[in-house]
Amino acid sequence: MTKKLKINKIPTHKLSLSICLLLALTPMSCNNPANSYTNKRPPALLKKLQPEAEKIIQQAISDNDPQIQTKAIEVIADTEQTKLMPKVLNSLKSSSVPVRFSAALATGDLKYQPAKKQLSSLLQDKDKNVQIAAAFALYKLGDKEKIKLIQKAIEDKNQTLRANATFLLGKSGDKTSLKPLYWVMRNENSSDAVSLQAAQAIAQLRDEKIYSKIWTMLISTYANDRLMGARAMGALGSLRAKNALLSMLNDNVLEVRLAAAEQLGKLNDNLGTPTVIEVFQKNLLQQRDIQDQIRVKVLTALAIGQICDEKLTKFLPKLIKDESNFVRIAAAKAVLLCINKTKSQNIP
Repeated sequence: MTKKLKINKIPTHKLSLSICLLLALTPMSCNNPANSYTNKRPPALLKKLQPEAEKIIQQAISDNDPQIQTKAIEVIADTEQTKLMPKVLNSLKSSSVPVRFSAALATGDLKYQPAKKQLSSLLQDKDKNVQIAAAFALYKLGDKEKIKLIQKAIEDKNQTLRANATFLLGKSGDKTSLKPLYWVMRNENSSDAVSLQAAQAIAQLRDEKIYSKIWTMLISTYANDRLMGARAMGALGSLRAKNALLSMLNDNVLEVRLAAAEQLGKLNDNLGTPTVIEVFQKNLLQQRDIQDQIRVKVLTALAIGQICDEKLTKFLPKLIKDESNFVRIAAAKAVLLCINKTKSQNIP
């Protein structure tokens, strides 16, 4: 028996902070306006902020809070800070499951060969989520048979394991995973969260047939679904997906507009720039509680890190000094991403 894609019943004010800190996908050009940094050296402001950004990530990976460690590891992978990989390698021995999971992912994303022995031992980890993260990393390191372990885990009754397996299959780039991903998305035993994660994973594998399913996320009455839908459209990366993201710049929820701006930035389109600027010029953080402010600042920093327009990076010095660890980490990520983007554009 199959089911329709379900929509999470999450009110606007309950948008998750954890959702706001993840996912850097491979950009895909769609005849977008050129980024303002093209053929330039990194602006002086970014060079000035680079040491502080690197220090923030170095401190975060040694933080006592596993959530802070996890975010630091994600940034190390997303910004290719290979000099910090020995610290990530040490995190594979952490007592925290999320930290071990993220560390395994980072070793796979950066194809860090020195981790291979430890990853093999993690295939016997006491937590199945860590096992499949290790399988993903070994797959990325060349052991293509390990994808089968993740595809098998997608059938598990445990919804957390099923969701993580779905997420990993999307990241794998393995087209043979499309069939199990469609199965788990439609399976009546999959939770709403798993079904939505499966749709995003299918989009990461660039299967255009998933477009209509993602569109149902964008028209949901719940902001969290629309935010996830924006990320899925960014992953899909097609012209239709880009046009859908443009329409989300008019969403009535700021967090969704910022997510759309970020995804457009990943597609080398800076049309979300005014959306980010209005956060500062219109004082949109007023009348919000502390957690709401942190969430918006994180999303704002992530959007800046993908758009990298000089009209936006001027706000990074303030964000990188924020009281919140999460905001500082997101701002540090933005600095490092923009520097990396500039370097890649200067390659002959």
